[in-house]
Amino acid sequence: MGEHTLVLASTSPFRKELLSRLGLPFTTASPEVDESPLDGEAPDALVQRLALKKAQAVAGQFPNALIIGSDQVATIDERILGKPGDHERAVEQLSAAAGRRVTFYTGLCLLNSTSGDSQLICEPFHVHFRPLDAVAIDDYLKREQPYNCAGSFKSEGLGITLFEKLEGSDPNALIGLPLIRLVGMLEEEGVAVIGA
Repeated sequence: MGEHTLVLASTSPFRKELLSRLGLPFTTASPEVDESPLDGEAPDALVQRLALKKAQAVAGQFPNALIIGSDQVATIDERILGKPGDHERAVEQLSAAAGRRVTFYTGLCLLNSTSGDSQLICEPFHVHFRPLDAVAIDDYLKREQPYNCAGSFKSEGLGITLFEKLEGSDPNALIGLPLIRLVGMLEEEGVAVIGA
């Protein structure tokens, strides 16, 4: 790792599990950030802005660190689907997604808190949903209860049964942390994940 600490600016257990796959020591910190979109803000711009803000929010606690910030939204026809929060909203979201393509935009930032330099990207990932009837949607939601997940499903669980096809360059992006792009960013900062 060299002289820098690696920090994940997220308390998401999913992002933490993904980052641990790289075998690098890291710590986590909880960023306090207003995640409200700006008026007319496009989904890809939103997730990049929030990924950077999350990394910047914890930078003061870690003056000599590489800080990973990430944010994700799910969209249908560029309309953002938030976290449903309850069963009724989740039914609405999955009913709208049935038989359609949902695009996930994941913003990823790697901030060097020593230099202030940051790398920032947006990784899109497309999920094609199978046609779903009300019984299947209700059964899925009762079994998995994904009410705090954008788009109302967990792809790493039973949510996989809802899909016809996945389309994108990094399946980890769907879960919330594009590891392929992150490895490249770390290498730009002199951190080799393998072969060091």
